[in-house]
Amino acid sequence: MKVLLLNGSPRKNGCTYTALCEVADALKKEGIESEIFQAGNPSKEAVKEAAEKLKQSDGLIVGSPVYWASPTGKIIEFMDMLCSMAGNELLYKPAAAVASARRAGTTATLDVLMKYFLYHQMPVVSSNYWNMVHGNTPEEVRQDKEGLQIMQILGKNMAWMLKSLEAGRKAGISLPEQQEKVKTNFIR
Repeated sequence: MKVLLLNGSPRKNGCTYTALCEVADALKKEGIESEIFQAGNPSKEAVKEAAEKLKQSDGLIVGSPVYWASPTGKIIEFMDMLCSMAGNELLYKPAAAVASARRAGTTATLDVLMKYFLYHQMPVVSSNYWNMVHGNTPEEVRQDKEGLQIMQILGKNMAWMLKSLEAGRKAGISLPEQQEKVKTNFIR
C-alpha cells in the first residue's frame, strides 16, 4: 500500500514538508509506503506526473501553508487541474489535508482542501485534533510537540484506514455502486 503526499508549498523543504515527513515516518512504521511530491508548481507536466503517481496510490494527503487565511493559490490551482485530469483516480481513496501556519488561518485552509475530497467521495482521515502544525521555520515546527503528535496520529490513522479497506476488499466487500450525478438547475 502507498500514500501520495502532495507538498503544496513553494518551499520544497519548508514547514509543510516538515509536517508531511512526520506523517510519512508514521506510515513507514505501520508498513505503508509513501512519497512526498512537490506540488507547489501547478504546471501541466507536474500535475500529469502527480496524476500518474495517484493511480499507483491507495491514499492521498495534501499539505499547504497558510497564505492569507487559506491554502496557497498554487495548490488550489494544482488540485483544480488534478481533479480535472484524474478525478476518477480520487474516488474512494482515503484522504487528509494538512495545514502549516505561523499563527492562524489553519482551519480555513483545511476547509478549502477538504472540499476536493468530499466531492470525490473520499473517506476523510483525521487525527486527535485538526491536522495542523505551527511555526515560521522547519526548526520551529519541530518544536510544536502537539503538531508533531497530530501528524504521527494522522499517519497511524491513515494506515489503519488503508488496512481496514484492504481487509474489507479481501472479505468481498465492494465499493458502493456509482450513480449518475443528478444536477439541479433552478434557472429557467
